[in-house]
Amino acid sequence: MMREFEFAFEDRYRLPALLFGVTPERARVIVTDDKLLVRFGSWRLHTTLANVSHTQVTRGYSWIRTAGPAHLSLTDRGVTFATNSQQGLCISFLEPVHAIEPTGFLRHPAATVTVEDPEELAAALRH
Repeated sequence: MMREFEFAFEDRYRLPALLFGVTPERARVIVTDDKLLVRFGSWRLHTTLANVSHTQVTRGYSWIRTAGPAHLSLTDRGVTFATNSQQGLCISFLEPVHAIEPTGFLRHPAATVTVEDPEELAAALRH
């Protein structure tokens, strides 16, 4: 099994995203039988499905804190891959994962992705 989920691009996010190489063609979430992969421009996150602890649909993001590149939350070290301010899926991990910097030194306990259908992604992650 392989499922692909496209990011939902809000018009005002397109130019800031493009400046960092994030386009609809280069932004995807892929779920296989045992893995989760997030591609967001040049950023990548990958982990096993067994590492996903829970998910939650979240809403109402600040444009200034989410537009453009992948963003790091200074409060909880979570990473956000956002292409809209409306809604996304926060995915929490049992073991933190790397995504925002290439060495893997910085690890994230959660990742938010603003895919077109967050509920369907949550269902795919449960299986």
